[in-house]
Amino acid sequence: MRRPRFSALGLVLVLCGWLLTQFGGSLAAAATGSSGPSGAPGLPAGTVDLVEVVEVSGLFDPVLVDFVEHRIAEANARGLIALVLRLNSAGSVVPTEDFVDLARAMRDSEVPVAVWVGPSSAQARGEAAQLLAVARPGGVASGARVGKAGEQILPRDEFGVLFGDAANRVRDAFVRFDDATTAGLVPAATVGDFIIDLEGVATTTTEIEGEARREPTTPVRFVQLPLHLELLHTGASASVAYLLFVIGVGLIVFELFTAGIGIAGVVGATFVVLGCYGLAALPARWWAVALLLGSFLAFAVDVQTGIPRRATVAGLVLFGVGTFTLYDGVGLSWVTVLSAVVLLLVVYLRGMPAMVRTRFSAVGLGREWLVGEEGTVTSALDPDGTVAVRLAQWPARSAGGPLHVGDRVKVVGSHGHLLDVAGVTD
Repeated sequence: MRRPRFSALGLVLVLCGWLLTQFGGSLAAAATGSSGPSGAPGLPAGTVDLVEVVEVSGLFDPVLVDFVEHRIAEANARGLIALVLRLNSAGSVVPTEDFVDLARAMRDSEVPVAVWVGPSSAQARGEAAQLLAVARPGGVASGARVGKAGEQILPRDEFGVLFGDAANRVRDAFVRFDDATTAGLVPAATVGDFIIDLEGVATTTTEIEGEARREPTTPVRFVQLPLHLELLHTGASASVAYLLFVIGVGLIVFELFTAGIGIAGVVGATFVVLGCYGLAALPARWWAVALLLGSFLAFAVDVQTGIPRRATVAGLVLFGVGTFTLYDGVGLSWVTVLSAVVLLLVVYLRGMPAMVRTRFSAVGLGREWLVGEEGTVTSALDPDGTVAVRLAQWPARSAGGPLHVGDRVKVVGSHGHLLDVAGVTD
């Protein structure tokens, strides 16, 4: 039987993920220098008549925090009128001191740093919600929400009590468009409505279908993470990091059991590296990661025999425990979990065993030489099960009646990927 080839690949992949975590922020700074992100041309020195809108979406990880801090520094260096963060975030996964440094950068910026939570259905919760109290000003779109900020992590001696009289409400519940003013926020249906009310923004009034409408005449530029940094930032999403890691390890195990040209292994290694980066950036429990890896080792044991048995059951248990305990304080959606479990069942209960039996059970591999050999039943044959012959496990079928564990058998032939066996009587 073909056996998997294990090496130090796992350690290399974890190291790569750790390195990406360490240098992700540096990549953000390098990629957002004087040239605008995503290929936007840099602003000439001395430009002041501009509002920059920065897309800030997802958890605040090292890449996103460094990107926002650099945009603030760039806005001050260029003397912009205002910097607007268009925010949709469920919180932060960076150390508290790093997030506090971001809040200080917003507070101390000479260029006003405003935050607008939008568009509709967007949210700012957890640590992200606390940034709204530091913004100049903070706004919320129709259908968006701000709140469930948790205990204040920004030092009270520096920032005071966030949201003033509404502090308890924002800590435990959400503030929406209709009652935004109670928390000191600006209700603005669109980012354009939010921008025209910023200090220093020039506007003009036009008449559209008999209705007067203000529009900004100050130029507005929209920027976002460059593509390669967006890839790292997406990898730090809880669901994406989990799926990348699980699918990547699954592809590597698949490659170890095939005689292919390595495509699955390369793709799997890429997925695992990105998944390791995401898990390193997120509050992942590493013993839960070890359980996930252990589950694939258990699956591999039964893949060799071609029949799911006890090791597969153990793998499913390890996989389930590892999945549901993977993150500390960050949840996985049921859609993500269900997708992973269904994919796992299809691949390791049906696909992989069938693939291994088909690819490595040809007569030319020596299975016909087993005819005449004796062995013992290791999994009851009624009519299919497994037998131990020549110190190896083989899928088998009884040529007579049912056979029980421990019964002696003799190989009388082969049928496709199965050995035909008959009971031996003394």
